[in-house]
Amino acid sequence: MNGFRTFLLMAALVAIFGGLGLLLAGRAGLLLALAVAAAMNLYAWWHSDSVVLRMHQAREVGPDHRLARIVAPLAARAGLPMPRVWLIEQPQPNAFATGRDPQHAAVAATTGLLAMLDEDEIAAVMAHELAHVRNRDTLLMTMTATFAGAISMLGSYAFFTGGDRGRGNPLLLLLAVVVAPFAAMLVQMAISRGREYAADQLGAEISGRPLQLASALRKLQHASGRIANPVAARNPAVAALYIIKPWAGGVRDSLFGTHPSTANRIMALEAMAAVTAPPGRGHSAIGRNGLPRHSGRRNPWA
Repeated sequence: MNGFRTFLLMAALVAIFGGLGLLLAGRAGLLLALAVAAAMNLYAWWHSDSVVLRMHQAREVGPDHRLARIVAPLAARAGLPMPRVWLIEQPQPNAFATGRDPQHAAVAATTGLLAMLDEDEIAAVMAHELAHVRNRDTLLMTMTATFAGAISMLGSYAFFTGGDRGRGNPLLLLLAVVVAPFAAMLVQMAISRGREYAADQLGAEISGRPLQLASALRKLQHASGRIANPVAARNPAVAALYIIKPWAGGVRDSLFGTHPSTANRIMALEAMAAVTAPPGRGHSAIGRNGLPRHSGRRNPWA
């Protein structure tokens, strides 16, 4: 259902973009808009990882680094090729994944995250990022960000030029300048929130540590409100990449938030631990093989 919902939301983004081109310049505008979107997505598909990593001034670490030693067994357990591992010199604790597919994936974490979390919590966070890689969310989020940016660009064009059909028609101009970019933003955020829940679930299954992921999210959420993230401050679009939005907060899922409420994510993970714990074992969700135990009760994400 989550995949079908994501497909529908992506289709909505394409429809908004094409409709905006049609609205501004007729059939020619529609074809031009789709051609521009294809070119932008092709560039993002090939170069998004290098752009994001360069933006963060990340440095790649070797197989003997602490972070790489944590990631390697998790990637094997997830059935993924070993991704490139990067470290970001930044006090705010956070992490993200990037790359166009599992064969070209990279995972990155900040020095603040390594300093704040214990070994099990770090493993749970990196499993979450590997879940994004396995679900191909890195490509999906790049595409949604590209479409949303292109829609905003067309809205700005309409504002300054009026468009071929917008001249003398304030309703059409309002649709192009305000409604279409706003709708695209909501669709992008809805996709991002859904993928975070899915990555929490799969990441907890990969690591076998739902409670450790919940604990890590709690710590990261607390730190996000008091430790600055200069990269996100300069480039708000990168906020959707992180496991925790740098300025996230509140109890409910915000309509304008790229991430679900951290409190809701923690509750889902705690419910997962309770569901997978065998009778008489409290909230322990880990079996002898390091993978979650399953009791047959209902999955909280189902």
